[in-house]
Amino acid sequence: MKKYPNHTGNLVALRRIEGQVRGIQKMVGNGQYCINILNQIRAVMHALARVEDKILEKHFEGCVTSAMRGKSLLEKKHKLSEIIKLIHQFRKI
Repeated sequence: MKKYPNHTGNLVALRRIEGQVRGIQKMVGNGQYCINILNQIRAVMHALARVEDKILEKHFEGCVTSAMRGKSLLEKKHKLSEIIKLIHQFRKI
């Protein structure tokens, strides 16, 4: 069984984001001003991007580095393909 990096350090941030999203739901439900809602949505998006960055960094430091140091050419090609696919997905945003 493969061992993946531990991302539990991101749980605090994810719970905070979850609370922010609930706050946005309340704002929408209470008919708050559009700009205030949009500002909160932007804050959530930035917070998620920070978590995404941390997880991506661990992926490169752990999973990708391990594959590149390994002997399996197939695993190396798989990781490179995975990275290229991620870059394409990130560009679509």
